[in-house]
Amino acid sequence: MALNQRYTHFRHIALTADKAYTSGAPVRIGAIAGVAQTSAAEGEKVTVWLDGSYDLPVAGALTEGQPVYIKADGTLTATASGNYPWGVAVVAKGTGTAPSEVAPYGHNPAVAVAATA
Repeated sequence: MALNQRYTHFRHIALTADKAYTSGAPVRIGAIAGVAQTSAAEGEKVTVWLDGSYDLPVAGALTEGQPVYIKADGTLTATASGNYPWGVAVVAKGTGTAPSEVAPYGHNPAVAVAATA
C-alpha cells in the first residue's frame, strides 16, 4: 500500500454536506453520488456510501437499467430534463412515487455531467 493512500476500496467517504442530510437520503455532492449513512447539518461531515443498492422513493416509471436522476431538492426521479444523473434502477416500477431498488453511480464520471437540458 502506498503511504499516501487514503481509501483502499472507496466504498464510502466523508464529505462536507452542502445542505442538511438525513441517514438513508440520496446525496449528490459534486461528481459523487451515494446514500447518506449518517445525518448531518450543512457544513458538517456526512458519510456517503457509494456502492450497493437501496430502496428509495423514485418519481415516475422505471425499467431495469434505466438511469435515475436527482432533483435540486434531493428527491429521485425518472425524469432527465433539468436534473442530474444519480444512479440506475435495479428493478422496474410503475408510475407515481414509490420505493424502488436503485444503485448510486458512486464516483462514476457520468455523475459529473451537468443537469440535462
